[in-house]
Amino acid sequence: MRQAPDFSLPDQHGKTHSLKDYAGKWLVLYFYPKDDTPGCTTEACTFRDERDAIAEFGNTEVVGVSKDSVASHKKFAEEHHLNFALLSDPDHKTIEAYDSWKPKKFMGREYLGTERNTFIINPRSQIVKEYRGVDPKTHAVQIIADLKKLQAKN
Repeated sequence: MRQAPDFSLPDQHGKTHSLKDYAGKWLVLYFYPKDDTPGCTTEACTFRDERDAIAEFGNTEVVGVSKDSVASHKKFAEEHHLNFALLSDPDHKTIEAYDSWKPKKFMGREYLGTERNTFIINPRSQIVKEYRGVDPKTHAVQIIADLKKLQAKN
């Protein structure tokens, strides 16, 4: 286990969220490439649909992070009725702190971008589980199964 890197980022409503805001809670912090793209929409909607099941595990919050703007997050959240915070990290400092800013390839072009990764952070702000390059369709269900196991240990 390692300490989760701190962050201080605005959500889709302009409200700033920091890691300390989630002290005493479990946090599912997920990083995604871009609002309103097929994979990212699937992942966000799956988290939306499973949020109640996730919340049952000891006061657990879901938070998404991408480099998109607050305005983009607001439109994305409203369009898909998302029921959790989306944080804007345009300078990708938090994305980098969580080792999720990586070289990518698309149509033969190489660039740096956000990797689809998720971290489960315990109430003591420690990363207890991480997922790299997740499948957006099945990821939320995997999180629920792992939260059940992790919280049974606490």
